[in-house]
Amino acid sequence: MRVPDEIAGEAAPEDGSGENLDRIIRRLIDGQLYGVLCTQGQGQPYGSLVAYAMTPDLESAVFATQKATRKYRLLSECAHVALLVDNRSALPDQLMDVEAVTATGRAFEVAAGPEFEQWSRLLTDRHPYLDTFVRSVSCALFRIDIARFFHVTRFQEVRQWVPTGPA
Repeated sequence: MRVPDEIAGEAAPEDGSGENLDRIIRRLIDGQLYGVLCTQGQGQPYGSLVAYAMTPDLESAVFATQKATRKYRLLSECAHVALLVDNRSALPDQLMDVEAVTATGRAFEVAAGPEFEQWSRLLTDRHPYLDTFVRSVSCALFRIDIARFFHVTRFQEVRQWVPTGPA
């Protein structure tokens, strides 16, 4: 599997159908409510199901977790994470049509205050049932600053896209 050179910003290349890669990634992310958060600790990888929300510019994601969990401990020890989102459940009999995107980056706990309000609103607008959970004292809110996306189709076609970031 060969990963193409980095592609930065809004002018991501087209996929043959005329659609830019950033729009393909956005469509896949918007179509799925949950993803797998990949963390690491003590030389071991871990995957955890999370409800997430993504910023419109695809530069950041947000999720919540209980503080008394392995996930929280691992995030506190190592900020490097990946968030995998795929559409396999929508295509159970069409294996070659399944798409996945992995966003890699760093996760940071969001402290109480105006920034917490902004990020929690983004998450609960997409997942209203999480409002009480997100506001509980036993919960932590994390923001992922995304470095790059890897988009995979047909199990072997991999393209990379890097969000533009602030100018």
